[in-house]
Amino acid sequence: MKKAAIVLMAVCAIYYSAGAQNWNITDYGAVGDGNSLNTLAIQAAIDACHEAGGGTVYVPPGVFVTGTFGLKSNVNLHLEKGAEIKGSSNINDYMEFHAPGFPVAHYGIIYTHKADNVSISGQGIINGNEEAFFQWDTAKEIEWGGSRHTRQGENFRRVEEGIGDGPVEPAPQRPMQMIIFSECTNVRVRDVQLLKATFWTIHFADCDDVLISGVKIETSLYTPNSDGINITSSRNVIVSDCDIRTGDDAIAITGYAYHDGLVGFQRLRHSSGNITITNCNLQSRSSGIRIGFTDQNTIRNIHISNVNITNSNRGIGIFTRKEGAIENVTVSQVTIETHLHTGDWWGNGEPIHISAVREHPDSIIGGIRNITFRDVTCFSENGILIYGAEDTGIEDIRFYNLRMNFLKSPMNEVAGGNIDIRGAYVEKQLFASDISAFYARYVKRLTLEDMVIRWEDVEEDYFRHGVHIDHSEKVRMNHVEAHPSPSNKNLPAIWIENSTMMK
Repeated sequence: MKKAAIVLMAVCAIYYSAGAQNWNITDYGAVGDGNSLNTLAIQAAIDACHEAGGGTVYVPPGVFVTGTFGLKSNVNLHLEKGAEIKGSSNINDYMEFHAPGFPVAHYGIIYTHKADNVSISGQGIINGNEEAFFQWDTAKEIEWGGSRHTRQGENFRRVEEGIGDGPVEPAPQRPMQMIIFSECTNVRVRDVQLLKATFWTIHFADCDDVLISGVKIETSLYTPNSDGINITSSRNVIVSDCDIRTGDDAIAITGYAYHDGLVGFQRLRHSSGNITITNCNLQSRSSGIRIGFTDQNTIRNIHISNVNITNSNRGIGIFTRKEGAIENVTVSQVTIETHLHTGDWWGNGEPIHISAVREHPDSIIGGIRNITFRDVTCFSENGILIYGAEDTGIEDIRFYNLRMNFLKSPMNEVAGGNIDIRGAYVEKQLFASDISAFYARYVKRLTLEDMVIRWEDVEEDYFRHGVHIDHSEKVRMNHVEAHPSPSNKNLPAIWIENSTMMK
């Protein structure tokens, strides 16, 4: 571990030992029998701690069932080893919220709004009780344009029986984000286990100064929307030394254009930025790390290092569909392993996906620029994809020391040979395509340096070039070792069309 990380952990240890007073939730009537509802007792302990100026709310060993409660400023929720806070199986035990134009929904277990110096710590568990909120024998249908344009048509990702790789259908109502910090500052989450969320596991919305470290997050790999960490319109965030295994995105970084506050929808003017992700193991049936998508303000200054992404549907995805730029992203010392899966998961095995495509014909695109990948190794069943349009602004994309290993997939018959750019307005969002190991279109200033591409013995005819560059400007290549697909050995290893090259 780097010296800076050791110092950071030491500082945090001092922070969590500083509280002089403890408020034990059992002193306020909480019963850890796995049956009693403890929402009011837990909230009473938090309120008492806050009113006394702050300290530690202590959760002893036991299983404490609860609905929605909220933390407050200067409160540390500490879960002792053997302690478990478990979400109720009754949707009516969770706080309702109303967003204009949407059905009534429910918060999850912890909803904390406008708190400062607030934390969750300890060796215990927060359990979202996913078992109660999904139809485990019913696979979710593919939506957002369907599969009619895929190579396999109606047989795309189909399984003969059962649910395959999922996802399963949610119940008609389920709690939303298991833990929310909204408009909070100086937030710390350390060492706890966050398990079985029914929607996003932990969401930092419009927060500043956030540390999440040493945390284990695990949801069923069959549940949709069960993201690990979501960082939205937040700044100065560090995610370190975490183990995250989720059905949906393991880590997602986005920026609100609008958000649901306590007084309705209001415009937020700041960006997401200054975010570090380091020393983490990630697994996802969607993206290991997703940056951007729709309805976003600008996202900038993202640094990802020393991360393993394994057995995922996408590795790292960077997307823009509407306003808000994504800029200044560095990825280094990362290993990515992706596979094709059945079911309605977004992505199709790309280790790296960068796309800028309009959500609507008149959408304003902020663009994607200044993105650097360095010392990255990929093992994947689909190619690296950079997909732009003539005026969507993908600029200054750089790869240094990339090792791309294209794997032969047992899923090619039901899922191979397709591109997924869903969330766009175009009719063909999930569609059949020839596949090269590295494909880029409409990129301005693309650098490929010290790249090696290797193929396993793939047989399908739609696998083509090692590198394919289309409609791009100022492309620079240096020390690129590439080969065509073994199924098309006579094709050029590197195919450049409608593009300009730099020496």
